[in-house]
Amino acid sequence: MAPIVRPVPDLRDATAQPAGPSAVNQFLARHGATLDRAREAVRTREHWSPYSEDPQDPAAYGPGAVAAGAAAHRALLGRPLELGQPGRDGTVGPDPESGGERSPFGGLLGISYAHCDPDVLLPAMTAALPAWRDAGPEARAAVCAEILHRINAQSSAFAYAAVHTSGHNFLMAFHAGAVHAQDRGLEAVARALEEQTRLPARATWRKPLGDGRTITLDKTFTVVPRGVSLVIANSVFPTWNSYPALFASLATGNPVLVKPHPAAVLPLALTVRTAREVLAEAGFPPDLVCLAPEHPGEGSARHLALRPEVRLVDYAGGTGFGTWLETHARQARVLTAGSAVNSLLVESTADYRDMLANLAFSVSLYSGQLCTSPQNLLVPRAGITTDEGHKTFEEVVRDLGGALDTLLADDAEARAVLGALLSPAVRGRLERVMAGEAGPVAVPSRPVRDPDHPEAVVRTPAVVTLDAARAADLSTLLTEWFGPVVLVVAVDSVADGVELVARTTRECGALSVGLYSTSPEVETAMAGACAEVGVMLSANLMGDWYISQSAVYSDLHGTGMNPSGNAVYCDTTFVTERFRTVGVRRYGGSS
Repeated sequence: MAPIVRPVPDLRDATAQPAGPSAVNQFLARHGATLDRAREAVRTREHWSPYSEDPQDPAAYGPGAVAAGAAAHRALLGRPLELGQPGRDGTVGPDPESGGERSPFGGLLGISYAHCDPDVLLPAMTAALPAWRDAGPEARAAVCAEILHRINAQSSAFAYAAVHTSGHNFLMAFHAGAVHAQDRGLEAVARALEEQTRLPARATWRKPLGDGRTITLDKTFTVVPRGVSLVIANSVFPTWNSYPALFASLATGNPVLVKPHPAAVLPLALTVRTAREVLAEAGFPPDLVCLAPEHPGEGSARHLALRPEVRLVDYAGGTGFGTWLETHARQARVLTAGSAVNSLLVESTADYRDMLANLAFSVSLYSGQLCTSPQNLLVPRAGITTDEGHKTFEEVVRDLGGALDTLLADDAEARAVLGALLSPAVRGRLERVMAGEAGPVAVPSRPVRDPDHPEAVVRTPAVVTLDAARAADLSTLLTEWFGPVVLVVAVDSVADGVELVARTTRECGALSVGLYSTSPEVETAMAGACAEVGVMLSANLMGDWYISQSAVYSDLHGTGMNPSGNAVYCDTTFVTERFRTVGVRRYGGSS
C-alpha cells in the first residue's frame, strides 16, 4: 500500500457555530438530552448508546459513509497531518526510520506529524487551564460531547485508521476503534458531570444561636482540576483505551497531552485535531488538547511522566512500565491498565456445541490480542458432563480444534475474525509456541491468506495442552502469551480449577474470568473466588455474546484489585481523582 497524496477533506460538522459563548450555548442545547440520558444509563446500567454500530446506517452516517471514510483515510496518506501546536522542533515520520507508521496489512502510511518541545508545549497547556476551569462542569461536558459528536461523524475514517495501525478487521475497527471508544468517552463525561455537580455551586448556611440570633454564611464550591493530564496510549486499542482518560480529564478541567504509541499515531492525531477545532470554535485555547508523537528511541513517555506540570498519568499497556510509572511519577496520580492472564473453567455445560462455538470465536477474535481474551482454559482431567454425555479431556481439546476449523475454514471469513498480527513480538511468540516452547501443540496455527493484503501476517490460534500438576506447565500458564495462543490445562478437580483461577488472577492479574457449569454450587464457589481476587466473572455465555466483550455504561472494565491495573473504566474513582472541590465562605452577618 503505497502512500497516496490527495487533498485533505474537511471533515468538520457543517452545523458548527461561530467561536465564543454562542457556540457553547449551541453545544449545551444540542447535547443536553444526550448527557442526561448517558447519566441515566450509568445509574441504571441498562443498554443504551447514542452511536449506531452499523457503519452503513444512512440515518446516522449518511449514504455511502463507508466509502467516504475510506476516501478520507486515503487522503491522509503520504502527507503531513498538521495540528498547529506550539513549540514545533522537528518532524516524526513519514518513514519508520523517523517514526512513521506501517500498516499491519502492508505498506507505509507516509504520514508525518509535528514534534513539539515540551518546554514550550507544557507551559502553553498550563496557561490554557484557567479559562477552561472557570467555564464550569456543564459547559465542559457540552464541549466534550460536541467533540465526540464530530468524531462519531467520522467513524468510518477512524475505523480505517484502526485497521491500518492496529490490524483490526473493519467491523471490529468500527466498533472498538470508533463507536465503542466514543461510548467510553461519553460514559466518562457523564460520570464526570455527575460527580462535579454532586455539591451545589452555591449554598447559604444558617445556624441558630442560643440567644435567638442566626449566623449566616454564603458559600461557594469550585471544582479545581489537578493540572496537565498525560495519556500514554497503546497500539492495540489506542482510542478505546485512551478515550476514558482523555475525556474524564478534559471534562474535569484538565488539559490533556496525548502520547500515542509510535505504531498507532493516526487515530489519536485525528482525535486531537477534532478536539482542537471544537475548543477553538467554543472560544477556548486549543492547546487544552495536544499530541506528543516521539522520534524513534526517544522514550518520551518516561520524560513527560516526570514533568512537574504533569499531575495525572493514564497508561494502558504492559504491567512493567505501569509499575515504573507508579514508582517514579510521584508528582502525579497514576492510573494504569496493564497486562492480564485471563482464565476460563469448563466444568459442565447444557449445550456442548454452542459452548465450543462460543469458545472458538472468543479465542480467535482479533487473534487473541484483546485484553479480555481468554488464554487459559481449565478442564478437569477426568472430563466434563455435557448434554451429549461425558466428554474426556482429550475429547474437549479435539472438539475445540474442530470448532476452530469450522469457524476459520474459509480464509476470507477467517481474516475477518482474526485481523492481522500487530507486532514482531506477537509473531515471534507464536513461532516459539509452534516450536513447542510452551508445551505440546494439540492444534497447530496455520497461515491465512489475505488476497487484498498479501503482506499481512494472519494466523489461526495455536492450542497447547498443559498439566497443572507439572511445575514447568504451571510456570507456563502463569505467563502471558499475548496473541493467538490458547492453553488448555488439565486440573485435578473443579476445586483445584477454582483455586488456580484465583491464583492466576492474584499473581498475574486478570480482566475477565469465564465459567461453564450447570452446578449452582460451582458457580457460587467461582463467584466467591472472583470477588475475593477482584475480577469480573462471565458464566455460561452462549450465542453471540462473548467473554471478551464489555458493555459500555453497564460493565465496569477492571476492578483495580489485581495486578492488571488500578484503573476502572468507568467508576466514580476514575473521575474523582482528577479534580478537587475548594470552598469559599463569606460572612453574611447575624440577625
